[in-house]
Amino acid sequence: MKMPVVVQFFIISLLLTSSFYVLSSADSSCGGKCSVRCSKADRTHEECLEDCDICCQKCNCVPSGTYGNKDECPCYRDMKNSKGGSKCP
Repeated sequence: MKMPVVVQFFIISLLLTSSFYVLSSADSSCGGKCSVRCSKADRTHEECLEDCDICCQKCNCVPSGTYGNKDECPCYRDMKNSKGGSKCP
C-alpha cells in the first residue's frame, strides 16, 4: 500500500521538527549550566563559557556549582587540553 505524498511529507516534517527540538533544548541546557559554572571563573568569562560549552556538548553534563564536583561527570572531568591540563572549567 502506497502512502500519499502529503502523508509522507507530514511524517518527515514531524521527524525533522522533533530532532531539531532535542538539539536546541540540549544547547539551551548547556548555556544555563555553563553560566552558573563560569560565574566566578578566574579566567575571562567568555573563555570559560566557550570551554564549558564544548565539554557540555560532548559529555551531556556539567558539574554542579562554580568549582569542583567534577566527579559528578567523569567525561567532563577527564577531558584534557593540548597541554595535558583540564579542558573543562
